[in-house]
Amino acid sequence: MSAGANAVASDVRARVMVVDDSAVVRGLITRQLESDSRLEVVCTASNGELALRELARHPVDVVVLDIEMPVMDGLTALQRIVAEHPGVRVIMASTLTLRNAEISLKALQLGASDYVAKPENGLAGAQEFQRELTSKILALAPRRARPAPAPASPAARRPIVPALRRTLPQVLAIGASTGGPPALLQVFEALKGAVRLPILLTQHMPATFTALLAEQIGRAGDRPCAEARDGEPVVPGRCYVAPGGWHMTVEREGAGVFIRLNQEPPENFCRPAVDPMLRSVAQAYGPAALAVILTGMGSDGAKGCEAIAAAGGRFIVQDEATSVVWGMPGAAAATGRAEGVLPLSEVGGWIRRATEVAA
Repeated sequence: MSAGANAVASDVRARVMVVDDSAVVRGLITRQLESDSRLEVVCTASNGELALRELARHPVDVVVLDIEMPVMDGLTALQRIVAEHPGVRVIMASTLTLRNAEISLKALQLGASDYVAKPENGLAGAQEFQRELTSKILALAPRRARPAPAPASPAARRPIVPALRRTLPQVLAIGASTGGPPALLQVFEALKGAVRLPILLTQHMPATFTALLAEQIGRAGDRPCAEARDGEPVVPGRCYVAPGGWHMTVEREGAGVFIRLNQEPPENFCRPAVDPMLRSVAQAYGPAALAVILTGMGSDGAKGCEAIAAAGGRFIVQDEATSVVWGMPGAAAATGRAEGVLPLSEVGGWIRRATEVAA
């Protein structure tokens, strides 16, 4: 293979299977995906059982999997795919109902990589669905389908901020996207019984999902956790989750800090977005701010992390090996200002230590 073939991704397409019991929906998704030259729909199926048969016959990188289907539903099929085809990534696709949101969150814990909500509001919704699904497939596709990234510098693999005397943190801000829910549950379980700081969390999720995620985090971390409400005070021991469709920021007024929600334009194609939250945290808390960027596609959070560091605060990121997608944490690490690039299993312990001593 020539050097040029090695470097150019357009010659290699991500191989996709679309699974949905509706022939109309299968056809629509297939046409949308194949309008992008980087994607190839190699097969389709109308239920989970047929999907497993197709997987045995065709090499597939990413499965777009419906939830409600006859013969074998999506959740049952997911567990079989994860067990029998561990190299295949799965994106759950469903209409945005409370029940489907609950199933999708369970699917993420069982091994699905991401989810998309099927469009319900005409052409504009279909275009956004196509953009979101395409970007998620490309983010999850094997590296052979993208240009090889430049080797990470040694500084990006280890703590790069010297050990200096630090201000004791007063707030913890966390950003995540693709692969975030299971990672968040692991981090909050590690923080159980410790870290009484207020925790601000922005996870890229639509409405309905964020309320359910907050409930799961509250149980996993044994701490009060709910969607944030505009104007409520930020108090120790609580976790505030940015509601789907709203940017969450904080504002200092006198001796207190308060939640502010807004529907300003999306940033990095997202609302809620991590950058607005981190910018406001940097302004409200300065050197007493602590931030963590977990697995996720895109670069949301990198600029906000720079604001945290410029204000004298600290941030770490999840490492590539344990991230579902090393987009957001990779972009934050590339700023050169991360204090550490850590495997997920070490993130909770680092936070506990960072909040116990001002060093």
